[in-house]
Parts: sequence; structure tokens; C-alpha cells
Amino acid sequence: MNDIFFAAAAFVVGASIGSFLNVCIARWPAEQSVIKPRSRCPGCETPIAWYDNIPIVSWLLLRARCRACGISISAQYPAVELLVALGWLATVLAFGPTFTALRVAVFGTVMLGIAVTDLKHYLIPDGFTVFGFIFVLATSILAFVIGDISSFADPWGALIGACTGAGAIAIVGWLGEAMLKREAMGFGDVTLMAVVGGAVGPTRALLVIFVGAALGAATFLLVVMPVSRFRRTAVAAPAVEVEGEATSDGAGGRSDMPNVPFGVFLAPAAVLMLLLGDRLVAWYFGRMGAGGPQ
Repeated sequence: MNDIFFAAAAFVVGASIGSFLNVCIARWPAEQSVIKPRSRCPGCETPIAWYDNIPIVSWLLLRARCRACGISISAQYPAVELLVALGWLATVLAFGPTFTALRVAVFGTVMLGIAVTDLKHYLIPDGFTVFGFIFVLATSILAFVIGDISSFADPWGALIGACTGAGAIAIVGWLGEAMLKREAMGFGDVTLMAVVGGAVGPTRALLVIFVGAALGAATFLLVVMPVSRFRRTAVAAPAVEVEGEATSDGAGGRSDMPNVPFGVFLAPAAVLMLLLGDRLVAWYFGRMGAGGPQ
């Protein structure tokens, strides 16, 4: 009975936090407060009543439309609420109603908020990274004091990991900018890796960058480039003469290739390394015939 209660409570709390996460995703990129004003329709700006703001349920009952003006409500809202609810439920089922479960659930929620915001707006708000950094450092100290052992880094590992993660991604961005002759990495990715390094420690922080880069490269090659080619062939833009050279009008050059926000891939890689990173590191050094990093 207790297991069912904690599981249900985790789902409900997660859905509620997912609802607040949607507010952060919508307002922080516009540098707006997430406290005031209260939630309102983006179309008619009518404040949303409490019974129209129940996570997941209200969106379904309203058939994805505002009660006042009938404007369509994005499916992002119930999707984020459901993902966070399922994430909190999964952590309780995996770790029980423990401090570790809370840490994993909050960290995963922050990573989801960063991924969605970076995908939509190509930026990572300081609200996510500042809160995340304070959270991982404070909880690492508290876990050390109470003797809680988990996959999170200890306080010293968190500090070294934050410096390692931020420094490594900054170097990657610098090298990318030197090769591409344009900005290759935003400062938001640096602050994100400080948070991630503080959670997973230095060794796994480097793995997060590697795995994130692999996920990004695969997505770019398998999804972004084919879609971009399809759009160029579907919309046959006329050629335009520019300084004696034939170019395509909005259909063809490298400059038209869409950017892929790196935070979208660093965030899930961070959660993966938090949960499975130690096993992957142990497996790797086992295969290499070593006992692990010294």
C-alpha cells in the first residue's frame, strides 16, 4: 500500500512541477518573472482559472483550446507535464522514496527544461543553470553529511567536475570557432556543463560531452541534413546572381543549414551518465585491463 501511495504521489507532484516547468520554458527566454503574473492565455491574456490549469487533465478536457477565446494550446504543455510526472514516478520506483530519488528527479527535470528551451529558443536561461548548480552542490554537501551514497559526485568531485565540464566545453567551443570562423558554442552550454559536472564528477563530465556530441552528430546526419535536402528539392528557388556568382535564393548554401542546439543533446547525455556512467567507465577500464581512473 505504501508503495502505491508513494508512486501516485510522485506522479502527481511530478505533473505539478512539470506545469511550473512549462512556465519557466515560456517566460525565462523572454526574461519574464515565473512568479507574476499568474498563468494566462497567450492569445487573449485571460487569466487561467485553477480548474483549467490542472496538469494534463485540463488540456484534454478543453480539447487543447483556451476556454475564453478558443485559441489552440500547444501539445508541449501536456507532453512536458507527462514526461516530468513519469520521470518522478520512475525515480521513486527505482530508488524508493529516498533523498537520492529526489536528487535524480530534480536533476532530470532541470535537464528536460534546458533541452526543451534550447530546442525552441536556441538559448539556455540562467534560471535553469543557476538553480541547477546551487542544487547539485548543496545536495552533494547534504548527502555527504548524512552519509547518503548515490551515483552523484561527492562535494569535492562536484567542484572538480564543474570546473572540468565547463572548461572542457569552453575549449571545444573555442576550437570549433577557430575552425568554422563563427561562434560554435554559446555560453549557456558552458554553464550547463558546470551543472552537469557538479552532478556527475570530472570523468563522467567528459563522457557527457562525448556522448552528447555523438548524439548531435547522428541527429544532424540522419535527420537534419535529409530534411534540409528534402526542403531544398521541394522548394526549387530560382538562382540569383550575386557578384558574378550563381547562388540559390534561400535554398542552398551552407549558411542555410539549420543549427543544432548542443544543449538538446548534452541534457539527455547527462542523465544517462548520471545513471549508467559508473558502469560504462568500469566496463571500459575492465576491457582495457585497468582498475579504473586514478
